[in-house]
Amino acid sequence: MSTEVDELNHRERATLRAVARGQAELTCSCEPDLFLDGLAFSDQLTAHSLVRRGLIAPDRPGRRGDLVPARVTDAGRAALGSVTAAAPAA
Repeated sequence: MSTEVDELNHRERATLRAVARGQAELTCSCEPDLFLDGLAFSDQLTAHSLVRRGLIAPDRPGRRGDLVPARVTDAGRAALGSVTAAAPAA
């Protein structure tokens, strides 16, 4: 049986970790764009996939087009759980 972690590729895991560190913002839209450290994320397909899969979400509501903090959802934390538990502390 596969788990959510098994289904995440390296870029998806790295993106989730960046969002978890509080470095990310999302635009409020039906296909939110992700910004990391104030710069547009170069792989919006990954960002859209993580949002559609319910792994990241806006931290608060906003008007269409607003840029709001992004957060990792409970499902995203569960997907990262074994990855971050196995990673050495930075």
